[in-house]
Amino acid sequence: MVAAMLGETRASSGEGTDEVSHITGELVRVSAAFEQPTLSLLNQKQAPVVVAILNACFSRETRSVPTARLHVQVEGLIAEMATSGLVDVPSGSGRDVCLRWTKAQWLIRSTASDGSEVYSLTSHAQQSLDFIANLRQERTGLSEHRIANIVATARRINRESNPDRQSRIAILDAEITQLMVERDRLEAGGDIQAMTEDRMLEGFDELLSLVSQLPSDFTRVEEAFRQVRGEILEDFRAERRVPGEVIDRYLERVDQLITATPEGRAFEGAFALLRDDDLLDQLRKDVGALIEQGESFLMDRDRQELRGIVPLLRQGLDSVLDQRSRITDVLRTYITTRDAAKDRELDRVLRSLEGAVSAWLATAGVRETAGVSLLPDELDITHLRERLHDPSDDVPLPQIHAADDERPDGLSLDELRRFGGPRMAELHAALEDAKGRAGGWSLGALFSELPDELRRPVDVLGLLHLATNSDELTRTEQSETYFTIRPDGSTRTLNVPQFAPDNGPDEEEL
Repeated sequence: MVAAMLGETRASSGEGTDEVSHITGELVRVSAAFEQPTLSLLNQKQAPVVVAILNACFSRETRSVPTARLHVQVEGLIAEMATSGLVDVPSGSGRDVCLRWTKAQWLIRSTASDGSEVYSLTSHAQQSLDFIANLRQERTGLSEHRIANIVATARRINRESNPDRQSRIAILDAEITQLMVERDRLEAGGDIQAMTEDRMLEGFDELLSLVSQLPSDFTRVEEAFRQVRGEILEDFRAERRVPGEVIDRYLERVDQLITATPEGRAFEGAFALLRDDDLLDQLRKDVGALIEQGESFLMDRDRQELRGIVPLLRQGLDSVLDQRSRITDVLRTYITTRDAAKDRELDRVLRSLEGAVSAWLATAGVRETAGVSLLPDELDITHLRERLHDPSDDVPLPQIHAADDERPDGLSLDELRRFGGPRMAELHAALEDAKGRAGGWSLGALFSELPDELRRPVDVLGLLHLATNSDELTRTEQSETYFTIRPDGSTRTLNVPQFAPDNGPDEEEL
């Protein structure tokens, strides 16, 4: 409407066409910017209340809140503000307010990895909160440190982008010479120039400013992936493209998203940083050193933000990768479950219904309903047979043949015990009797004195089990030979670590 009014004014005036054309285009661009959700949040009467509530419910550590919890939190905060005498507070319940903010593109409602529904801030809301946070800063931006950083950044960009080889070499030589001079001065015992407190504060402000931009950048990439996911689902519903074209389009969009947008490049840089363990460790060390140097004047909030740089990168990266994996799941599910032999007419009807429901949900109100019957109408049939005749039910079961001739000979209890596990009771009694002996003895010597029915290989395991659990026997560094006798009369020799009584002094006495 603004562009149309300016167009009529330009046509009626007839003079200054270039100037009016310029201001018309500028006004159109500014008007489009004011229509964005970022400025629509700030350009309203309730903007301070909305920003305060969003700041109270969301933070760098809390990027998503379950829907029911946020409804309760928002409703409680609104009630508290109304009780304190504030007039410009949102009306309605917490659920109604959150739904209005979702429609205004300040909140987004999505499904978490565990299947629960959560709210999270959109990039527009995050930008608004960051803008207010920057306005709250009381420190000046113009300083020697800021100008020096501008000069250094311009020189670094010139070094990396200059196509002339000799120019790049000259810049590198100058930087190397400057660094070598400073290194030689320090190595020779020169004075260490301490940075002033104001300059350190300026450096911290610049670092925190860079960090504060990361959440909105990650959120923009997430929203772009959500948009790609919606387009892919729409292509599948409408069947405008074959699956191969849909996959090619998805790969092309993802590549453009990562390489052609500032947010995508920031995400790619964070991804490269998190894959470099050495670089990530160096970042942690530098941040820790900076916090120690600014311990006397840094606020707790600043320290918390500095310590949270690496977790912030990881959390944003995980959120973006989760959105990208959801797109991959959509593609895989569609390709693997698609059946070319199914009824295309029914499939087309179901897809059109799904698209119609999606379109209706985009414009439907909060309590709007659709008159759709949950169950089909009853069929006018008096009786249906519950069970049909099956000829196989009349066939008798085959006779069971007797196998008495193949039955093996029975075993007595004594024979079963001969081939069973260790006889722990008899072994325990023999071991207790041996503990009262005078003089030295070993577990192997005790085993050789047992009767033949207690000298089976399995009895060695039982005897070692009892010796291990006994406080009076100690394992030595030597080994001894056990001559075992199986129930069938065959023998077996086992080389086992030696266990003997502990006759030395107690450790407490030493």
